[in-house]
Amino acid sequence: MIYQIILVVLCVVAISSAHDPHHHEHHHHPHPYKFGYSIKDHHGEQHRHEHGDGAGHVQGSYGFTDHRGIHREVHYTADHAGFRATVKTNEPGTANQDPAAVKVHSSAHHEHHHGHHHGHHGHHHG
Repeated sequence: MIYQIILVVLCVVAISSAHDPHHHEHHHHPHPYKFGYSIKDHHGEQHRHEHGDGAGHVQGSYGFTDHRGIHREVHYTADHAGFRATVKTNEPGTANQDPAAVKVHSSAHHEHHHGHHHGHHGHHHG
């Protein structure tokens, strides 16, 4: 008998919580916000900062510098025109370029190896 009472109570609770005609969903509108952090340790430094105006316009940046001085910093904007980013770096192997809607500014030193082809390390395949 006690199990039947518990089962009935659980069914009533489930039914009443599934649909409450007086319950209205509250939609929250975007609000301006701002956040950020910066971490420095023996490995280097990392950071991120972002702010939004509450009307769909967001700007921010994030990046790192490692213990060797290699760095990358990304500045971005997201709004009605889409997402746009600019990357500033000195990472080896990078060059100034604008793939998609991203601008890459590199101050990396380029080394040219004569007589050495990428992907071939002196091995002959026969």
